[in-house]
Amino acid sequence: MSPSEATGVVPTGDISVVTVSDAQDRTSAGSLSAVGGVVQQGTASAAMPVVTAGAGGVNAADVSAGDKDQAGTAAAGTEPAGTDSAADLAAAEQAPAEEARELPGRRERPEGPEPAAALTADRLLTRSAAAPVSGWRRWLYQATLGHVNLGDSDQVRIQRAMEHRIALRLGERTRYVPVLSRKGGVGKTTVTTLLGMVLAELREDRVIAMDANPDRGTLSDRSPGRADFTARQLVKDRFTVNSFAQLSNYTARDGSRLDVLASDTDPMVAHAFDDADYRAVTDILGRYYSIVLTDSGTGMVHSVMKGTLEKADAVVLVSGGSVDEARLASETLSWLEAHGRQDLVSKATVVINMAAGNRTLVNIDEIEQHFLSRVKNVVRIPHDRHLAEGSRIRLGQLKPATRAAAVELAALVVDELQQA
Repeated sequence: MSPSEATGVVPTGDISVVTVSDAQDRTSAGSLSAVGGVVQQGTASAAMPVVTAGAGGVNAADVSAGDKDQAGTAAAGTEPAGTDSAADLAAAEQAPAEEARELPGRRERPEGPEPAAALTADRLLTRSAAAPVSGWRRWLYQATLGHVNLGDSDQVRIQRAMEHRIALRLGERTRYVPVLSRKGGVGKTTVTTLLGMVLAELREDRVIAMDANPDRGTLSDRSPGRADFTARQLVKDRFTVNSFAQLSNYTARDGSRLDVLASDTDPMVAHAFDDADYRAVTDILGRYYSIVLTDSGTGMVHSVMKGTLEKADAVVLVSGGSVDEARLASETLSWLEAHGRQDLVSKATVVINMAAGNRTLVNIDEIEQHFLSRVKNVVRIPHDRHLAEGSRIRLGQLKPATRAAAVELAALVVDELQQA
């Protein structure tokens, strides 16, 4: 009995027999589709007879629904899904190369030898984070042999940002900053010395503080070093000073980068320094220094004050922590406004010197709020035993809070000088 008689299905078309060799030759999806197309020419309805050739024969039932779909596609005259023509394969191989060439920001090595400028530190050096400068972060860094580096604290980063502001260049013109006070004993000379020493330490250019008190000044007593000459003698020799080396004979510098031009210490010399002398001295200093600080005398009507304010690019007003000292400092701002120097008031920096300590009944916060309503910058210098000694100031002996206040003052002053 034939298979057709056993199944009751009478074939109406030819049945192709697939051998092992034929199956091996048909390696592409297109050849399988052709086989499916030949099979579909028959009209077998229910089941396809299984035709086996040898032990490795191909089972026609394995060519099932997926091949039938491909056969239908081939019969419709289109290529089945998943098949690639030679053109498509070539395009696929070429696409990655074109995409690589079209990637944005891709830089190709220039042809020919590189210039020496191409060997930069950013290209050749492997950067590593700097070690913390102090505190428990520094201890942890050292204890782990540098494997754990948390970086510096926010306070250290703020301090470093202030130091960067202080070090900014100011241009080619000399800047003049007088330190004012209408009352003696509030720490005007101390503030001048602190400001000058911080500026000189953190800046690369030259900074000098001059004592412009028409009477006996004490700036040289608070600053390190001694000089053989004074400002009055510089006025006499102003036509013979033609170099910085010659000018250095009139200034003092010892243990600090701040140069100091002292006033006469002879009590018999009264009012030896006037407005004309101040202008002559500052003209000489302007040739060799970037910042000139002036320790002005008390009051606002003495002879030197006119030239001091005319040359000023910014002012520092010193107030104590008492009621009368704060009131006189505020009246100084009113005096400047009354004499047409609103520009100096708008960029003035008020320093509240807490030389008497914090054990007073005066509300320092109220004093600070009062000055903030009139000026932009207010700095409070805390009580420091080293400053209270009244002798030479050394930055290394200051309390951290006092040094931080001095750095903040210097940063605010440089900010105003940048806009001058």
